[in-house]
Amino acid sequence: MALIVHKYGGTSMGSTERIRNVAKRVAKWARAGHQMVVVPSAMSGETNRLLGLAKELSPEIPTPALMRELDMIAATGEQVSVGLLAIALQAEGMQAVSYTGWQVPIKTDSAYTKARIESIDDERVRADLAAGKVVIITGFQGIDSDGHITTLGRGGSDTSAVAVAAAMKAAECLIYTDVDGVYTTDPRVVPEARRLHTITFEEMLEMASLGSKVLQIRSVEFAGKYRVPLRVLSSFTPWDIDIDEEARSGTLITFEEDVKMEQAVVSGIAFNRDEAKLTVMGVPDKPGIAYQILGPIADANIDIDVIIQNVSHDGKTDFSFTVHRNDYARALDLLKTQVGPACNAAQVVGDPKICKVSIVGIGMRSHVGVASKMFRALSEEGINIQMISTSEIKTSVVIDEKYMELAVRALHKAFDLELQTT
Repeated sequence: MALIVHKYGGTSMGSTERIRNVAKRVAKWARAGHQMVVVPSAMSGETNRLLGLAKELSPEIPTPALMRELDMIAATGEQVSVGLLAIALQAEGMQAVSYTGWQVPIKTDSAYTKARIESIDDERVRADLAAGKVVIITGFQGIDSDGHITTLGRGGSDTSAVAVAAAMKAAECLIYTDVDGVYTTDPRVVPEARRLHTITFEEMLEMASLGSKVLQIRSVEFAGKYRVPLRVLSSFTPWDIDIDEEARSGTLITFEEDVKMEQAVVSGIAFNRDEAKLTVMGVPDKPGIAYQILGPIADANIDIDVIIQNVSHDGKTDFSFTVHRNDYARALDLLKTQVGPACNAAQVVGDPKICKVSIVGIGMRSHVGVASKMFRALSEEGINIQMISTSEIKTSVVIDEKYMELAVRALHKAFDLELQTT
């Protein structure tokens, strides 16, 4: 049978009873003849608890030395999870062994709290699998070239699971979460939202980058790069569900653009509340002005999303862009105190109460009029578009935050997403 990687989130590992259910599910797959590697997250809330303790004791100014210790602390949450799951599997009569990231080892760079995986040595894991053992590996963490423990950032267990699946050429990586798949949009906003049976990596990457919280974006990038078939499914189905039914459930993220998928011009609606808009008004319209404005923002390690430069009037132009809302105050201060005066700007204004709503679909490549249909649906609801950004398979608009849910519902209906069975 196949080598399968299971990943379980913090909610799935939230209590000993839930860990027992995870063990029963994994044992079911192992007894069916599959070689099993499991990557669990820390128990729900544990990482926040650990970092909260660290925050109480931390110096005011963060240093590389502090960041190293934060990783040392945060990594222990997953270490507890893998040990508990191994014990639960042993209670099920299975041979099971747990490893931390550094024991495998999963080698990373030295960017504490947001490290990137560089390589995985799978020799030890393969030997255990060959001996009939279930192998459980901590997600979210690894070790750098100097032997220091590192973590991959929030949601990093998804990336760990995909990386392990890629390194070991697993047949499939199953991501068990508290939702039963990827939906056309958030069902809490649109109750008519439908679960997608399949979605392409390109679409999932756009959905993740545009605000869909189902998968960490880096895990999707990793899966796309190394062609790892991913499936998102629920950990709250009964553990003894028929294995063939379970293997077909959830949403498969795939490279295949089959006929059914081509019929869906738009596959989903993504949205992100965590946006803020900044505008530098009345700057000289000359070569290099964009760099003069955005260079200092980039130097401050602030990510920029949508950018618009208006048409020039009398040699002056307005320059607008969006940032994450957490960076808004810092970016606004930087523009007012440094960038604006250096560019002879007339004024710097900002708006932290905006959001981004996007339509995503590979069918947009081969269909005309998709963006105009989007704009018409929003205009019919009286929603003003402040900024527009497009790519081959997505169109995003920035609008007033108070219209976000109305916009998502209107677009979901306009593109008949509740009727699709893709």
